[in-house]
Amino acid sequence: MKHYNIPIFIPELACPNRCIYCNQRYISGQLQAVKPEEIKQIIKQHLTTFIKPSHVELAFFGGSFTGIDEKDMIKYLEVVQPYIEQGEIKSIRISTRPDYINEKVLSILKQYNVHDIELGAQSLDEDVLSFSKRGHTVKDVELASNMIKEYGFSLGLQMMIGLPLDTVEKSKETAKKIIELGAESTRIYPTLVIKNTDLADLYQLGQYKALSIEEAVEWTAEIYKIFSQTNITILRVGLHPSEALINGEQLLAGPFHVSFKELVLTKIWQERFENLPHNTKTISVNPREINYAIGYSGRNKIKLQEKSPSLKFISDSNVELGTFVAQN
Repeated sequence: MKHYNIPIFIPELACPNRCIYCNQRYISGQLQAVKPEEIKQIIKQHLTTFIKPSHVELAFFGGSFTGIDEKDMIKYLEVVQPYIEQGEIKSIRISTRPDYINEKVLSILKQYNVHDIELGAQSLDEDVLSFSKRGHTVKDVELASNMIKEYGFSLGLQMMIGLPLDTVEKSKETAKKIIELGAESTRIYPTLVIKNTDLADLYQLGQYKALSIEEAVEWTAEIYKIFSQTNITILRVGLHPSEALINGEQLLAGPFHVSFKELVLTKIWQERFENLPHNTKTISVNPREINYAIGYSGRNKIKLQEKSPSLKFISDSNVELGTFVAQN
C-alpha cells in the first residue's frame, strides 16, 4: 500500500518567542498561513494524484499547532474529519512545542483523530536550549513526551545539529535521549543561518560559525547510525528545499544541500566499505539502498574502482537492509 502525506503549513501562528535561528516563513517557503476553507481544496488536489489503495496522512506543520487559538485549532481539525470518515485520509499528524502540550489539548487532538504528535525538541542540552532562546527546558520535553505516550499518541521528536554551543557529542547525547523518551519517529535538521534572525546577527558579528557541509554530514551520519540501531523511523534528514533556500535569497550560511540525506547515507556506506578487499568484483545491495551504496554522484563506486577497476554493484532483494555481499 502506498503511503502519502498532505502537508499543511501554518507558519508562526503561535510561537510565543522567536528562537535564535528561526524565520519560519523562509524555512517553510510559506509566507502566509492556509485558511481553514482553503484546506479542502488542497486535500482534493492531493487526493486526485494518489494511487489507490493508499494510506494518506494529513500533517499540520510550520508553526506550533497546539498553541494557536483553540477555536481555530478545532476549525482546522474539523475540516479533515469528513475525509477521515470516508476513509480517504487515515489520520492527522501535527507538530508543536513541548510547552504547548497539556491534558486538555491532548483530549481535543484525540477526539479529532490525530495520531502522531511531533515535538520540536531541537536539543536535549540545557545550555544549547537556553542560548537558542527556545523558551523551554529539557524537563518540558520529558514531561510532554511522557504525556503524549500516556494518551496513546505516536511520539516524534525533532532535533537540530550545529546550534550555538552544540558539539557532535551533545548531539549524539540528544539522539540517545530521544530514544530513551520512547520516540517512534524523528527528524534531523542542520542549523542554517537565515536572514532576519538573531543567529544571523551573531554570524555577521563573527560570534557564530556555521557547520560546513562536510561537518554536518559527519555529525548527522553519527546520529543516523545511533537511530538505525533502534526501531525509530527517521522521517527526514535535512530541511525541505524551499525556493528561498535553493536560490540563496534568504540563506546567509550553513550546510544546506538539496541532497543532504543522500550525502549522509553516502558517508555511512563509505565507512561500510572501508575494509573491502582490493580484488572485490561485485557488491550486492538491497535495491532500496543501492543508490546510497553507490553514493552521491557515484562517489563510493568511483573510489572503490580506483582499487578494483572492474567492480560492479548488483541489486539483490535477498540482501538484508544495511548490509552487502561482496564477492571476489
